[in-house]
Amino acid sequence: MIIRRRSFLKAASCLPLSLALPSIAYTKIDFGTAKITTISDGSITLPAGLTFDTMPQPELEPIINEFSLSRNQLVRECNVTLLETENRKILFDVGAGVYFLEGMGAILDSLDEKGLVPEDITDVIFTHAHPDHIWGVLDDFDDLLFPDAMYHIGRTEWDYWWNPETVNRVDPGRVETAVGAKTRFEALQDQIEFFDDGDEPIPGISALLTPGHTPGHMSFEIADGSTSALIIGDALNNHHVAFKRPHWLSGLDQHPEEAALTRKKLLNRMSNEDIIVVGFHLPNGGIGRVVQTDDHYSFVNI
Repeated sequence: MIIRRRSFLKAASCLPLSLALPSIAYTKIDFGTAKITTISDGSITLPAGLTFDTMPQPELEPIINEFSLSRNQLVRECNVTLLETENRKILFDVGAGVYFLEGMGAILDSLDEKGLVPEDITDVIFTHAHPDHIWGVLDDFDDLLFPDAMYHIGRTEWDYWWNPETVNRVDPGRVETAVGAKTRFEALQDQIEFFDDGDEPIPGISALLTPGHTPGHMSFEIADGSTSALIIGDALNNHHVAFKRPHWLSGLDQHPEEAALTRKKLLNRMSNEDIIVVGFHLPNGGIGRVVQTDDHYSFVNI
């Protein structure tokens, strides 16, 4: 019997601390012969100004009131998507792990609640390399948390964060993000495959370049007959202003103008084609549909 260091830590941590585990919520849909489930990595709390300061303040106020939003901080869910097929268990992103912000890093407990262990995961596909999506790939000992998985990432995203000049070119507030991404990439380099826009990193999963939040941000379409689901990562990273006013620029995006164009294209397509949306930071598990009313959109859980 092989005892991995991560398994030892997990067993030890399950003693008195088990009483303090976070509340774990799930949303799932059956998708032909596959099943899509979102599992919680916790929640992320960031200063509200990172989202709101670049937006027109008089027009923003009614949206803040409608959604009872705080001007001080925004709390958003972190929904990791699990796709289970006949012979694969695929994660889209892995959460933040133990090195980012408090309130995150619950993915192991969430998988445990579903009767899964890290060795069950066959593949990990990344939407992008921000901390809350990729830092959880390393465990407390800086080993790969999912040791038997094959990892997949868009070539543009990899090239951007792998470039040693990126850390010198990003805004000061993103230096830690750049350093953390490079560290994870170094750990992954022997187990990672690259893909481009329009490729299928795994048969039946189509990659769609949705840039702006990061240069190589990817979404992923899964289709079964006339039904489609789009796993969008952070291309729409909240359920209020991103839907109500997709053309407004957000400070959370590395290329705000490009991100706004991406949001408008996605919302138009998903509402017209009635595509299921699966969002990392959308509420109540993040699975729903896009509804268009007059000149704006809304997110509705299913």
